[in-house]
Amino acid sequence: MKSLPFMDSINQLENATWLDPAAKSIRKVVKNVIRQRDLRDLLHGVPFGHPLHPVMVQIPIGAWTSASILDLVSGTQKASAVLIGTGITAVLPAVASGLVDWSKSEPGPQRTGLVHAGVNVVATSLYAISLIQRCTGREKAGKIFSLAGMAAVSTGGFIGGHLAYRQGASISRVIDIPNNVPSGWHQVATLDSLEEGKLTGGTIGETPLVLFRRYGTVRALAATCSHLGGPLNEGKLIDDGDPCVECPWHQSVFSLRTGEVIHGPATAPQPHFETRIVEGQVEARLRPAHS
Repeated sequence: MKSLPFMDSINQLENATWLDPAAKSIRKVVKNVIRQRDLRDLLHGVPFGHPLHPVMVQIPIGAWTSASILDLVSGTQKASAVLIGTGITAVLPAVASGLVDWSKSEPGPQRTGLVHAGVNVVATSLYAISLIQRCTGREKAGKIFSLAGMAAVSTGGFIGGHLAYRQGASISRVIDIPNNVPSGWHQVATLDSLEEGKLTGGTIGETPLVLFRRYGTVRALAATCSHLGGPLNEGKLIDDGDPCVECPWHQSVFSLRTGEVIHGPATAPQPHFETRIVEGQVEARLRPAHS
């Protein structure tokens, strides 16, 4: 089955370089306004293990969809107005979570995401006008603006789906590693080749690793950052008792001991490898995800 004609336009959004100046300005605003790292981690969804934005958008979309349904039923004017107001109120946290994710994405998804956000600004404005119309007794006009708002938010949602599923925004880059790493123990380096207290690269087959030696033990994680695939073996060591590695691309921080996310934008943990030393050879095997 052929794609619908308008898909060509959506596919071209990631190449719309004329959006880059606006994206740069908005990234700067996001960085200056949402500065606290714990807040950014919360908005990224680090405590939940996956991005928060897809969850947060359910509230305004659900409220506005419910209002549209109630508009078809007589005697539900007040309920529809309450739902529209609820949706408008819930937009702020949804926007905040989306913006922090967007600000740490690649140029192509940022261009698409900018259009996604712009369409949703139009949708929210239409619903705000609808609410004003309803509160001033213009019920028919309020319903018309609601219908326009629903069309806009549906378009924004479609572009958001394209951003997530076609362009891979916020999708883990390490999901295939358990299928690509052979089971059992594998030699990854000699112990003497690993400098004490330094990050070093290694491999199991075609899977790159980041290795860290300290006091006769070696820590090992997959070196492909779960956020957007940055090379952790080229990252920065953060050593404050529990050594961590910081991704050089977007500054996600992972525990070298467990692979867990310490700071976002990553939300998925790094695959973690058990290690042992046999006759001077460092061997590693993938630790099961539930361990």
